[in-house]
Order: sequence, then structure tokens, then C-alpha cells
Amino acid sequence: MNSSVTVRFFASIAEATGVTKMTAMACDTADLMTVLAEHLSDDAVQAINQDNVRIAVNQSMIDGVTPLANGDEVAFLPPITGG
Repeated sequence: MNSSVTVRFFASIAEATGVTKMTAMACDTADLMTVLAEHLSDDAVQAINQDNVRIAVNQSMIDGVTPLANGDEVAFLPPITGG
């Protein structure tokens, strides 16, 4: 069953998507990626699919497919650079 989740984009990913926050319906993070690909530009999809982009669900970093529940927050975080 699909859940309503808040999706947040930060820094360079927000620039690529043109938004900082949106709502989407998805049952897990894999489904969410499909939904986002249907609603975002090709450049935005490329930005969120980079290997070094981290994904957090409810402020906890995840690896792999994670189930989503109503009200969850999914954040796409660009790599941190420093020097």
C-alpha cells in the first residue's frame, strides 16, 4: 500500500530538482525513485541517482530498499565536501 511521504532535497540536489520539498506516494524507497523519475526532469533524476548521494528516512541514513509509512520524511543529501 502506498504511503504519503515528504521528500526533501538539499543543496545541489535542490538546485537540480528546482524544489526543496515535495509530497509523493510510495510504498518503499525503490517505488519512490520510480515516482520521482516520473515527476522530475532527467537532470534531477540523474542528480538524485548519483552513487555518492545519501538517503535518509526520518533522519536515519539508509542503505538499500526501505519500507515507507504515512508521514515519513525522505531526504536526499549531496556529498559533503571540504578542504
